[in-house]
Amino acid sequence: MSHSVYVLECGDGTYYTGYTNRLEERIEAHENGEGAKYTRGRGPFELVHRETYETKSEALSREHEIKNLTRAKKEELIESETEQ
Repeated sequence: MSHSVYVLECGDGTYYTGYTNRLEERIEAHENGEGAKYTRGRGPFELVHRETYETKSEALSREHEIKNLTRAKKEELIESETEQ
């Protein structure tokens, strides 16, 4: 089982960072208003960044790191992935 940390760009231009071990189902939950409280009413969503880890603790640690980044640093992270 892989553990994913992901960043969604919300319809209002904000970013949401989350953790899951079932990414497709989790994004669908966000789209249906059943995801995190923050994302309700902020769709549609675009997956703009994803990282995969072998352990839940690694993923949760990284999720915490990303959540604490400034918006500018999150944008750098997203842009660095699209350039690859």
